[in-house]
Amino acid sequence: MSYEPKDADGKAVDPYHIRKFFEPLRVVDVADAMDGLGYFNIGLVSQDIRPLWLGMKFWGPAVTQRCVPANKPMWPLETTEEIVGAHGIWFNKHGHNGRGLNDLVKDGSVVVTDVGSTGEVGFFGSENVLALQAAGAVGIVTNGHCRDTGEVTMQKTPMVCRERGRTIIPGRIEVVELNTTIGIGGAQVRPGDIVGCDDDGLIVVPIEIAKQVALHAKAVLIADMNARRKRYDALGRTHDESVDTDAIDRYYAELQA
Repeated sequence: MSYEPKDADGKAVDPYHIRKFFEPLRVVDVADAMDGLGYFNIGLVSQDIRPLWLGMKFWGPAVTQRCVPANKPMWPLETTEEIVGAHGIWFNKHGHNGRGLNDLVKDGSVVVTDVGSTGEVGFFGSENVLALQAAGAVGIVTNGHCRDTGEVTMQKTPMVCRERGRTIIPGRIEVVELNTTIGIGGAQVRPGDIVGCDDDGLIVVPIEIAKQVALHAKAVLIADMNARRKRYDALGRTHDESVDTDAIDRYYAELQA
């Protein structure tokens, strides 16, 4: 599906450039900015969908896919070789509408997958998430399951999911659309919308207001850093990067130069 992100005036925009304005920001800064613009609760993804490990942070334009439960059962496999190659056997017979996903991913993309009402199935696992990272994805988000979570965490793959899973794809789930409007955790996500994640959770920023939101959020962040730096001084704490407003000012000056 073709989709061209536009700003509030209907002009085409480059979400991969706009994402750069979000890089230093926290999710809470962006939530405050959206509240200030009257976008109350819009874009807030349910806290049921969480980063798989703490310390994760990313911002990027959404590349979306929509899945549904498979209505075709997987047949019993007769040999160990077939069991090992179950995915290939399944896809060779029934096709795979998601094969073009990696081609849609660019440096800085966030892959967002809606699994519909599909039950437990490890649509993402330790190998295919690395393929998405290799294609340029800085984040992978699903309202479904991820399996091999020990390896995914060890790899520090930026995986966000609703639950940990155990089972494989054949007979359980299939992709029906790529780069279409989807919903996850109560938030609408369109291709090109800016998706952000940190330890506090996830937020989706409509591309029409994304740059405006980022600039307001920058002011929110700097005000918070200044206030916290005063607290640091009162407590005799050494300044760290979380109160380094000069670094933030330099970043945005270079970005807008």
